[in-house]
Amino acid sequence: MPTNPTDCDRRFVRQFREISLNDRPTVGGKGASLGELTQAGVNVPPGFVVTTAAFERFIAALDADGSIREVIVGLDPGDLPAISAATAKVRARLETVSLPDDLRDTISTAYSGLAGDERRAPVAVRSSATSEDSAEASFAGLQDTYLWVRGAEAVLHCVRSCWASLYSTESVSYRLRLKLPEQSVAMGVVVQRMVESVCSGVMFTRSPTTGDRSVIAIEGSWGLGSCIVSGEVTPDKFVVSKVTRDISKRTLSEKLVQHVPRTESGGVRVEAVPAEKQRVPCLADEEIVALADIGKRVERHYGAPQDIEWAVGQGQAGGAGLYILQSRPETVWASREAQPVAAPKARPFDHVLALLGGRDR
Repeated sequence: MPTNPTDCDRRFVRQFREISLNDRPTVGGKGASLGELTQAGVNVPPGFVVTTAAFERFIAALDADGSIREVIVGLDPGDLPAISAATAKVRARLETVSLPDDLRDTISTAYSGLAGDERRAPVAVRSSATSEDSAEASFAGLQDTYLWVRGAEAVLHCVRSCWASLYSTESVSYRLRLKLPEQSVAMGVVVQRMVESVCSGVMFTRSPTTGDRSVIAIEGSWGLGSCIVSGEVTPDKFVVSKVTRDISKRTLSEKLVQHVPRTESGGVRVEAVPAEKQRVPCLADEEIVALADIGKRVERHYGAPQDIEWAVGQGQAGGAGLYILQSRPETVWASREAQPVAAPKARPFDHVLALLGGRDR
C-alpha cells in the first residue's frame, strides 16, 4: 500500500476530468463514460469516481482468503434460490464492516473538494461495475443508485452499499449466465453533483421501436429521472429527424407525479405535479432540438448509437442548462444486427436446400 496521501488519493479517487474510456478497468463503465464525455466538452455535472482499487482494498480487508469470489464462481446460474441465499450473506458482510481509514479519509476529502463552499452539497452516488455499459453487456439497473445524498458520512455509506449491490441476486445471476469471469468483476462508484432538475429523461440515438438510425427518440417528464425509471409516470415522447432537425412526432402524457429532492435530509420524495403542468409538454421545442443536437454529437464521438440520460437543470452543478448524466451503447438493436443472417451449414449447398424449405427435389 502506498504511504504518501497523494498516492492514496490518486489510487482510490479519480476526477472526471482525468478519465477516459481507456480507464474502464479502474473506474467501471459508467465512470469511464462520464470522464470521456467531460473530456469531450459535453456538459456533464462534475464529479469523481471511487476506483476499483478502493473496492479491492475494501474486499482485501474484509475477505483476505478470497472466499467471496469462490462462493460466487461455484453457483449454478439456474438456481436462483441458492444464488439469493449466498448473495444475501455476502451483502450482509459488505454492509456491516467498517471502511479502512485510508479509504474513509480519501473519499471524504474528495467529497469536500466537490462540495466546495456548500459543505453538504447534494450528490448522486452510482455504481460503476467494470463489466457494465459495454456493447456486449448492459448492467443498467442491476446495481444501486442513490440520489440527493448529502454529507460525507452519507456518501461513505452509499459507496459501501453500491459495492454490496455488485452481489445482488440479479447482478450475480446475470453475469453467471453471461459467463463473465468473476475475478475480473470489480466495482467503481461515481460521486456526481446533483442537478436540480426541472425535467429529465432519456434519449436514444436510434428508434428504440424500429431501429431507425435517422431519428433520435426523446422521453421526458417533470422532476428527477428516477420517476421514469421506476415506472411511476408515463413520459412525454418526441421523435426528431437527425437530418432536418424537425420534430416529426409528439406523444404527450398526463404526468401526475414527479420525483423531487428532500433538500435538507437527502433522498427523493414523490410529489403531485401541479394541475396546470400535467398535460403540457415538459420540454419546449428549442430544448427538444438542442437535446437532439447533443445526442448526435455524443453518437459521433462514440461512433455507435447511444442510450443517453439527460436533465434540464435550474440550479446546482454550476447553474441552469442541459446536462448529460450518462451515455451507454444501445444494445437491443446492436445485438440483433450482430446475429448472423443464417446459421452455418456443413456444406455450401446445404444453404440452397434450406431455402427450398423441404420441397420435393
